[in-house]
Amino acid sequence: QVQLVESGGGLVQPGESLRLSCEVSGSILKINAMGWYRQAPGKERESVARITRNGDTAYVDSVEGRFTISRDSAKNTFYLQMNTLKAEDTAVYYCTADIRLYIGRSIIDRSYWGKGTLVTVSS
Repeated sequence: QVQLVESGGGLVQPGESLRLSCEVSGSILKINAMGWYRQAPGKERESVARITRNGDTAYVDSVEGRFTISRDSAKNTFYLQMNTLKAEDTAVYYCTADIRLYIGRSIIDRSYWGKGTLVTVSS
C-alpha cells in the first residue's frame, strides 16, 4: 500500500523558515512528478510547487524566489523549503506524487496524496 506522509509543519513568525518533508512508502516501481499543494481557510486548494523526475521545477508566482522544492530519490522523499514566510502562506500543505506501480500483473500510473500538515504564519 502506497502512503505519503508529510512532516515539518508548525507555527512560525513572519519572515521565518520551515522545511516540509514528504516520505513515500510502499511497493512502487518509480516516482515520476512530485508536488506540493496548499489550502488556506475558505479558499480552494492550489498548486504551490512541482518537480519532475528530471528535476525540472515550477512554482506558483506567489512563492517564486521564497520556496524551493527538492527531492532525494534514494530516500523516496521530497521537500519544500519555505523561506521568508508570510501570513498569507498559512494553510494546510499537501504533498502529492505520480507513482508507477504494479497492481496485480498490470503496471499503472496513479497519483497519491498525503493527509496534510498545517503551516501557520503569525506574529
